[in-house]
Amino acid sequence: MSAGVFGSLFLYTFLSHFNHGSFLRFRAASAWEAVDTNIPSVNLDIRTIVFSSSLIALAASILIIVFNKKANSNKYMKFFIDTANLAHIKEAHELGILDGVTTNPSLMAKEGISGQENVVRHYQAICGITDGDVSAEVIATTYEEMVIEGEALAKLHERIVVKVPMIKDGLRAIKYFSSKGIKTNCTLVFSAGQALLAAKAGATYVSPFIGRLDDVSTDGMTLIEDIRTIYDNYGYTTQILAASARHPMHIVNCAKVGADVVTAPLAPIVALLKHPLTDNGLAQFLADHAKAAGK
Repeated sequence: MSAGVFGSLFLYTFLSHFNHGSFLRFRAASAWEAVDTNIPSVNLDIRTIVFSSSLIALAASILIIVFNKKANSNKYMKFFIDTANLAHIKEAHELGILDGVTTNPSLMAKEGISGQENVVRHYQAICGITDGDVSAEVIATTYEEMVIEGEALAKLHERIVVKVPMIKDGLRAIKYFSSKGIKTNCTLVFSAGQALLAAKAGATYVSPFIGRLDDVSTDGMTLIEDIRTIYDNYGYTTQILAASARHPMHIVNCAKVGADVVTAPLAPIVALLKHPLTDNGLAQFLADHAKAAGK
């Protein structure tokens, strides 16, 4: 119950017992009555006023809760795949759960993609598979070079999101791209303060690396929770893209704490399908069916 409703009900109860249960009344007389007109005065019972106000406040609180639930009813956590492997991207897309792709220079190198022309063709190939956003990371580390490289990447395809590192010049670049309507993904985020700066600069996505935090004995999920709280406090529209998710429970826990997006390699995503009781149950169903059919 809201503080306002609680306070109103408390006041009503207090007044009910005030002065041995006597009514406190206000006599509201209009200016007309002061000049001897026949307009009657109005007797107002304070308890009735307070109780009516309480009911109105309670009804308003309920309506707000219902409205918020309705507004969030279509919200869901998006699944991005973190790879430059075209076969893996196609498999995730065919599963029907792919909402986007994240890449980085390390993932490109892992697939043997090098040279500007080859990198450009690869990004275009990825955009041809998925219907969602594709993060393409800049290599530059100075503001001027990031702006040039980011604008070139954004022109490759409408789905390209320019991925920018969380450094001082990167923050400036995010602000610039935001002013130009170019989507950005602020990467290599490891603290709530960094995420706050990214949101202030207008980043489309912020990528906290939960797996790498776990590697140094820090709870990555706590960071996701902190960022969620800060963004909700002030209405930031930057989406929390939980990165470096390495196993199925990372994905599930991201959903629990309210990440907008989780990005992971194909293996952890597919691992969500697995449960021994599912396998055992299906085997039993098939065995019973075969037995009943006389096979």
